[in-house]
Amino acid sequence: MARARAAAGAPAIAAIPGSAPFDAPTVDGFRAAHFTASNGVEMPYRLFVPDSARDGQSYPLILYLHGRAGLGTDNLKQISGGNTYGTRLWTRPDVQGTLPVYVVAPQASGDSRWDGRDSDELSPSAEASLELVSVLTKQLSLDTNRVYLIGQSRGGFGVWDIITKRPSLFAAAIPVSGGGSPFRARFAVEVPVWAFHGELDPTVPVERTREMVAALRAAGNPVRYTEYAGAGHGIWESVFAEPELPGWLLSQKRRPR
Repeated sequence: MARARAAAGAPAIAAIPGSAPFDAPTVDGFRAAHFTASNGVEMPYRLFVPDSARDGQSYPLILYLHGRAGLGTDNLKQISGGNTYGTRLWTRPDVQGTLPVYVVAPQASGDSRWDGRDSDELSPSAEASLELVSVLTKQLSLDTNRVYLIGQSRGGFGVWDIITKRPSLFAAAIPVSGGGSPFRARFAVEVPVWAFHGELDPTVPVERTREMVAALRAAGNPVRYTEYAGAGHGIWESVFAEPELPGWLLSQKRRPR
């Protein structure tokens, strides 16, 4: 259900270059806008601004990458359905009351992917989302040492891909039901990771995450890994109900690299 948020005391947000204004109704506190990246990608996105945010105070930012069901141009699917768990955990009053954080959820369209697969380059959608984060850091009072990356399913592939290609950008990452290139895992050796997968996932074999975890550990990264016995692909509710997850993620700070 859409609801309005009180603007009293909230920080002023200047127009983001290439972005349409925040003129659509908010949904559970997520403001709507559209971003045109320098690579030409048109990207709808939703931004959650903490109620406690004030000018001059810096807060962390979570970049959330949706799964296949979030694809589109409606600027809603990426924060709806199964994506609700991965976006709403961070906006809950009990979390925001102690760990206030911005959340940005871009939406990829068509059959776009967040990962570049076998390429050494980022996918166009990933490039656009990282550019969006970059311009947000110029418009919001963000703690640039506490920018986090979360993704599920197709978004989980994106998380693995991005942290192995742009490891210096993120303080920590949570890939869920995804996979990546074990060969590239060593490039993310300094990135704190908590990965999740269902043992009996029929969509993305659990081996995809096991391989990444093994490769990271071999490189010296003490990655955390939770595998749900007997579970399939849609483990979002379990993942984002893990009681230690908010504290673990938001305690991480980007290390000098």
